[in-house]
Amino acid sequence: MHSTRDQIICWFIHLYTALGSVVALLTLHAGINENYRLAFAWMIVAVLIDATDGPLARRYDIRSVVPQIDGSKLDDISDYANYTLVPIVLLSRADWLPEPKLLWAGIPLVASLFTFAHTRAKEKGFFRGFPSYWNIVVFYVAVLLHRFGSGVVLATILGLSVLSVMPVKFVYPNRAPRFYAFFIWGGLVWLVMLCGLIWQYPYVSNWLVGISLVYPVAYVVLSFYLSAVK
Repeated sequence: MHSTRDQIICWFIHLYTALGSVVALLTLHAGINENYRLAFAWMIVAVLIDATDGPLARRYDIRSVVPQIDGSKLDDISDYANYTLVPIVLLSRADWLPEPKLLWAGIPLVASLFTFAHTRAKEKGFFRGFPSYWNIVVFYVAVLLHRFGSGVVLATILGLSVLSVMPVKFVYPNRAPRFYAFFIWGGLVWLVMLCGLIWQYPYVSNWLVGISLVYPVAYVVLSFYLSAVK
């Protein structure tokens, strides 16, 4: 029998995860009103919630304390809203994709559904396929890729959509099999740089954009390396 204190803590952790849906709404509202700086700021909040609710859940053994709530499903629903649906809606409303924008925007939505629904979506420290980081993709479209034209943006979206359903592996940062310190502390430094870019948006510093790309590029390279040598 678990204590009342443990049950209260675990219910609050589930509530914390569920607040991601409210953050998704706030992001969408900001984006619809073309306040992209605020929308990106809310995306950062969503990332912080997602990065911290899992460790909290494992710390308090939430599955055994509140078994009637499927925390993984709750997390997936919130993640799909914040990492896929809302960013892609913002992408479809901006002038970054060629026409028909809704058709192209629908492709990552469908691809990500298969990513989230796969029975081996998360396994032994890895995500299967591109892990639907569409919030990050849309951010870099806004600060960098749109400068090269809508064709480049479309090619990026289609390429990552294909990777979403491919049997390739990307590191799950919170459960990295190796280089854990790099994925966590490097990710935090990178997040600070993203906050700086959001503060500057829409007139971002090219040098800061360039430096901020070091972590995601290293993340991809190390993901392929670790999946090959595991």
